[in-house]
Amino acid sequence: MAFVVTENCIKCKFTDCVDVCPVDCFHEGPNFLVIDPDECIDCTLCEPECPANAIHAEDEVPEGQENFIELNAELSKKWPTITEVKSPLPDAEDWNGKEGKLDLLEK
Repeated sequence: MAFVVTENCIKCKFTDCVDVCPVDCFHEGPNFLVIDPDECIDCTLCEPECPANAIHAEDEVPEGQENFIELNAELSKKWPTITEVKSPLPDAEDWNGKEGKLDLLEK
C-alpha cells in the first residue's frame, strides 16, 4: 500500500510533505504533486504535514477520488522528483478546499 495525493492538491501544491519524505517519492507537475507508489514506503510522515489534507492512504482515499490512485502512478513516471520545499502556488490559499479541480490539472 502507498499514500496518494488527491484532488485538493491541484492548484495549491504545498510542499511541506516533501520535506519529511525519507525516500523522495514525490514528483512535481505544473500545479500538482504525486507520490510514486513503487517508491513510497508507507511511513505515514507526509499525511499530517499536508496543509490541504490532500494525502491519504491508498485504502482511505475519499469516495469519488479513487481515480487519483492510478493518476499518481501514471504521473510519477513522467514528472521529475521533488526533494526540497518550495513556495506553494501564488493563489494556493484561494484554491485550498475547493472541489471539482480535476479539470484544472496540468499534465
